[in-house]
Amino acid sequence: MRVGFGVLGPVVAWDADGHAIALKGPRHRAVLARLIVARRRVVPVSRLVDDLWTEPPPAAVGAVRTFVAALRRALEPQRPPRTPARLLVTEGPGYALRADVDTVDAWRFEQDVSAAATLPPDGALPRLEQALSRWRGPAYAEFADEDWARGERSRLAELRLHAVERQAEARLALGRAAEAVPDLEAHLAEHPWRESAWRALALALYRTGRQGDALAVLRRARTLLVEQLGVDPGPELRRLETDILGQAPHLDPATARGGAAAQVWAEAAAAYDRTVASGARTRLESTVGLLRDLSMTGGGGLRTARQQRVAAVAAAEELGDPELTARVIGSYDVPAIWTRLDDPEQAASIVAAAERTLAALAAGLGAPDDRAPAVEPPDHGAPGHGAPAHQTPGPEALGHGAPAHETPGPEAPGPGAPNHAAPDHAAPAHEAPGPEAPGHEAPGQGGPSHAATGHGAPDHETHDLEPPGQGAPSHAATGHGAPDHEATGRGASRHEAPGHEGPAHEAPGRGTLGHGAPERAVTGHELPSRRTSGYAAVARGSSVPGGDLDAPDHSTLSTLRHAPRGEAAPRHEAVRARLLATIAVESRGGRSERGRQAARQAEEIARRLDDPALLAFALNGVFMQTFDRAGLAPRRDATGAELIALSERHGLVAFEVLGHLIRLQARSALADFASADRHATAADRLGERHERPLVSVFTEWYRALRLAATGQAAEAEAAYRDAATRLDGAGMPGLAHGLLPLALLCLRVEQGRPAPTDADLDWGPYAPWARPLVMLAQDHRTEAAAALRTVPEPPRDLLLEALWCLTGRAAIAVGDRETMARARAALAPAAAELAGAGSGLLTLGPVSRHLADLTDALR
Repeated sequence: MRVGFGVLGPVVAWDADGHAIALKGPRHRAVLARLIVARRRVVPVSRLVDDLWTEPPPAAVGAVRTFVAALRRALEPQRPPRTPARLLVTEGPGYALRADVDTVDAWRFEQDVSAAATLPPDGALPRLEQALSRWRGPAYAEFADEDWARGERSRLAELRLHAVERQAEARLALGRAAEAVPDLEAHLAEHPWRESAWRALALALYRTGRQGDALAVLRRARTLLVEQLGVDPGPELRRLETDILGQAPHLDPATARGGAAAQVWAEAAAAYDRTVASGARTRLESTVGLLRDLSMTGGGGLRTARQQRVAAVAAAEELGDPELTARVIGSYDVPAIWTRLDDPEQAASIVAAAERTLAALAAGLGAPDDRAPAVEPPDHGAPGHGAPAHQTPGPEALGHGAPAHETPGPEAPGPGAPNHAAPDHAAPAHEAPGPEAPGHEAPGQGGPSHAATGHGAPDHETHDLEPPGQGAPSHAATGHGAPDHEATGRGASRHEAPGHEGPAHEAPGRGTLGHGAPERAVTGHELPSRRTSGYAAVARGSSVPGGDLDAPDHSTLSTLRHAPRGEAAPRHEAVRARLLATIAVESRGGRSERGRQAARQAEEIARRLDDPALLAFALNGVFMQTFDRAGLAPRRDATGAELIALSERHGLVAFEVLGHLIRLQARSALADFASADRHATAADRLGERHERPLVSVFTEWYRALRLAATGQAAEAEAAYRDAATRLDGAGMPGLAHGLLPLALLCLRVEQGRPAPTDADLDWGPYAPWARPLVMLAQDHRTEAAAALRTVPEPPRDLLLEALWCLTGRAAIAVGDRETMARARAALAPAAAELAGAGSGLLTLGPVSRHLADLTDALR
């Protein structure tokens, strides 16, 4: 039985249920209190006798032993007779109480106060509040006159006074001055000589708008100190009085919380408000910049950013200025890593506004309309479109930072990192033909699949690639051996198979947007002049993202032929590309071709304009649109590699983080956990350095997946539950809703165990795929078969393979041959991957094993 002890008030003991334990008389409690004061050290019987009696009786030693025996029976009532005590032990000449540190309220109080001293105000305040809540009265209340208790009581009382004042300081630092006032007034009524408390009270009153009361408090402190102690107030009190009289700016709560940085912010914001008219259009653009940064904080900041973003776009449209609206929409280039939207209605609203703005720009500047004919709003799983109506959205914000030119971690792909490939049905022209791993081609789609050839050429790049056969060989990504791009210097990249060190072969260079004179690097070939990029490349049918090698994208050609010339052309193109990238990102998880088309167009424009930040945003859209079938982890890995290389060179911290998280996901899918670990470490490092709290949410989930993938089921389940607590209040319902039950279900299926059947489990958007397995676990086979017939195709997102595997397992169990065949066909391209691990969150083991089981069941 775990026993707790209380000495911050009358001495008591509690059992595991919090019920008081009868300790008999005052001598028994005195023995217990004296042993607690000793802090697990042995107290000799002779010392106990001297402490308990001023004039000990002849039988004092026997009485002490009787008290100890009674205490043992009370504290360990289930201890068998004649067995050694484990809590109140006999050792040498006396006794010791071997209580754990967290079972004595005074010891826990000290721990909390000590920990709070090392924490920032937002972390210190709850620890101090918890610490002070443990007090029920004066420490060792009934032994106030005992010499053995006096020193400990004084020490604890002083520590409590310090904690009260530290709590007030934390509240002031957090802008909660009004909460500090009552506690400080009560504190000073009992301890009027504490100058730090007078200072805190005066400052709290000033910050609540009570300047007169603040000055009165300082005068009262001066009177007490001078008249009763004969000393003047210390320098801090005198300085505070002067500052209050002068209304010093640093007393403002906003500036006080953040020091010099906060003061700069406050003064700049005030100047902006004074200088820029309230109705000025530039305020909208400034607002979007703030919202973009706010989204990186997670929690309420992310939710507010999403809501106000829609309001900002609507306000811009009301002004009737398409270019302003385009900038307001496109400036919110928040990196997105999860493929379920947090708010589908808001996303659809943004997509619709972007489409309207594209049309308005085209009409006003004489450029062709970029919109696809009969554009449908993004399909995020509405009934009849292959996904459940209750599908929950997913998160986006990862981090926006000021330029930071540092290498994030142990690896960093060089400029030669390969580029992603577009979906097979519309492979971009910049891909060189090359074989992929078996199973990476969609069923029924003939013709070769195209391997990534690398967009990470040196900084001073061309946008052209040599036609196949005229340049360096293309290196295809193949299954588990998809290249991991480790740091080999800024001028080259290497393709490294998992588990091997050293470069295997260099990839041909591909332009990643630099400036300056051309450079001979990577392949040893002289790079074509930048003058041959862009229009000329498209005109001769060369490799342009979004078109085939032999058949350039005619809509792109038309756009280029009719695009406005002069200084307005690049500006218009950049704004248009941001709108297209926004459409690609906000259309994720849907089945419309529009999102993929927009991603290809945005990428092509960004490469042609030689704009690193624009290309990074466009590649985010490309990543979000690389889920049209299973088995595309190698392509996403290449996109992540290019994002890292591009971002490192140009200080795009937010997209550097994104690149590492993309590669973490992709390398997990390819069972290359050594590389995935390095990307997790690099992402964490960047997140800590640049204050991006949402990054660790994803890396913590990855580490739970890592345990699951290596067969540590019990540890993985505990890690999943811990990781799920990080999602509470993170502002990412699209990620959080239903994820923990799904992860635990996958863990059970991987172990061959039945699905969890708890009635209170909230499966969220994953309910259709979980329901048949839950019914099978409940022995409802007929109902499970019926439920399976209503299961839609999984959304095109990071959990595509995982949901198909769950569908396949249920189909095998109920003998549904048609569904088995569909699952096998859908999973075939991912034969070399781990099911679900591409999410970076969970896994169902090798897809090849599920395919084998489906094949056997169909025989």
